[in-house]
Parts: sequence; C-alpha cells; structure tokens
Amino acid sequence: MSKNSRLVYSTESGRVRQQQPPEAPSSDGIVRIQRSSKGRGGKTVSVISGVPLIGNELKTLAKKLKQTCGTGGAIKDGHIEIQGDHRDTLKAALEKLGYKVKLAGG
Repeated sequence: MSKNSRLVYSTESGRVRQQQPPEAPSSDGIVRIQRSSKGRGGKTVSVISGVPLIGNELKTLAKKLKQTCGTGGAIKDGHIEIQGDHRDTLKAALEKLGYKVKLAGG
C-alpha cells in the first residue's frame, strides 16, 4: 500500500471510518438544566446540556455532580444525566463552579 491510500474496508471490523477529533458542542455560554422522564419508564432524571467540556473533563464534572447529589447518572450524547429531580442542587453547584445556569423546561 502506498502512503496516499487509505483503508476503506477491513474483514475484521467491517467499514473503517476516519476518526474525527472530538469537539466541544457549540453553545451560547449558558448551561441548561431540565427535568425529563421521556423514554425512561417514568423515572425522572435531570439533564444538563450546554456544558463546554469534552472527554475526561466532562466525566470529571459529571462525577462531581453525582457526588453532590448523592445519586447515579450518566453521560449521553454530550449531556449529563443525573438520576432524580435535583435541579436546584445542580444549579447551585454549577454556579459555584462559575457557569451561567438556567432552569429549562418543566
């Protein structure tokens, strides 16, 4: 193979795609917290979006917020999900870290 060719298909893993470096999601500088139970079997979660962090920084923030609320959570599609309705606690914690926060939705 020459230097200019690129692998398009591999018998081990199927189609091979070019890896794009992760980018911070575009944001207006405001972190939004909303309560959601859609698609979760009636369970309520607090969804935090608009955080201008990626990768390990986002994981570290999520871990800190889960510890603050004393509950579990996850990161999905660049949003942090914290189990339960902890919007007020999360708002106070994020403002203390220097973020501009708004409560969104119902």
